[in-house]
Amino acid sequence: MSFLNTKHKKKSFTLTTILVSALLLLLFYIGLTYMDPPEEKGIAVNFGTTDFGSGKVQPKEKIKSEPYKKPIKPPVEQQEVKEVVPEKSSVDNKPSEKVLTQESEESILIKQQKEAKRKADAEAKKAKAEADRVAKEKQEAQERLRKEKEAKKKKLDQLMGGLNKSDGEATGGEGDDNRAGDKGKPEGNPYATSYYGNSGGGSGGYGLNGRSLVNKGKVEQNCNQEGRVVVKIIVDRNGKVISATPGVKGTTNSDPCLLEPAKKTAFKHKWNLDGNAPSKQVGFVVVNFKLGE
Repeated sequence: MSFLNTKHKKKSFTLTTILVSALLLLLFYIGLTYMDPPEEKGIAVNFGTTDFGSGKVQPKEKIKSEPYKKPIKPPVEQQEVKEVVPEKSSVDNKPSEKVLTQESEESILIKQQKEAKRKADAEAKKAKAEADRVAKEKQEAQERLRKEKEAKKKKLDQLMGGLNKSDGEATGGEGDDNRAGDKGKPEGNPYATSYYGNSGGGSGGYGLNGRSLVNKGKVEQNCNQEGRVVVKIIVDRNGKVISATPGVKGTTNSDPCLLEPAKKTAFKHKWNLDGNAPSKQVGFVVVNFKLGE
């Protein structure tokens, strides 16, 4: 053959022939398959002669169809109808027409709304009563606390000889008479023990109900100032000053160089022994400082 005139063409022809033969043989054994008869597709429909039917037995021939009957609705239970006979009219004395009333859904809904409103009002009233009760108990507790504080304050005022003030007005009283009042002079010293004499300040004074002063002293200032320093003291049954707070009400000069010597002066005071006195009795010591002292 002229087209196989070279060695390479012969080799290519032989190789091509072998590959095509192998491919045909492969397709013969494992080629595409098909169904005989072909597989049916779609939705199967039951045999019948009408668009309606019932039962479980498939008839072989046509059956006689029954005429269509409209389904019968169940009877509706009628509500009780009340007959209302109105009274005769006072104008023409003619009997009014009879009126038939029937509870409708709307009237039932209105009744339900009224019942719900009544319950809500009752709950609100109950909650308000509870809140009022709590507020009243709180107010009563505050009132009791206020009265207890006033009683304690009054007792302290009596213990201090009526020197504490409440709301800008003095409470209690002090003196050795049988009549109520605050014995002394308006221009006098509230911490002095004498009800008579001059109203001048002097060098000092003290106040401790029912106790007599046994000893006293004075610490000089280290600055050249003047003024009055009132020291609040606490005295035990032995008459010893166990606490001193300088600069309380009545003080005219609160300079630290006067407060410290006034406090030391208060500790130098000593009162008589009294086993019936309170374990901690409150009193006052007044220290007057002058220039040059």
